[in-house]
Amino acid sequence: MYELRVESSFSAAHFLRGYKGKCENLHGHNWKVEAYIVGKTLDDSGMLIDFKDLKKHLTNIIDSLDHKLVNEIPHFQVHNPSCEHIAYYIYTHLSKELASYTGIAVSHITVWETVHTSATYYAKEKK
Repeated sequence: MYELRVESSFSAAHFLRGYKGKCENLHGHNWKVEAYIVGKTLDDSGMLIDFKDLKKHLTNIIDSLDHKLVNEIPHFQVHNPSCEHIAYYIYTHLSKELASYTGIAVSHITVWETVHTSATYYAKEKK
């Protein structure tokens, strides 16, 4: 099994509904995103997917979050824009972006809210 990792980042604001504390107020982060892709078979070039293509697909999703109030994005009007939900959002959208590729899948997405705190969404339950 092979695993690739690409990294990206975005700046955005959010506030947490139903939370008692500082994070209930509007505030922003410089979010870092790590996307992990897995697969068993390499193409004729010896790659799972070209890093350039993978970065392009991740950028399509990141651009929808960058310099936004995350709470205003339809998904986050239903789901609180926690770091966990943002990781899931990126996971589902990147999985859709990569659906046309054979033999690869998004393994997990880690979203860093600060340099010390992150949340990860795994495609499968971690053992």
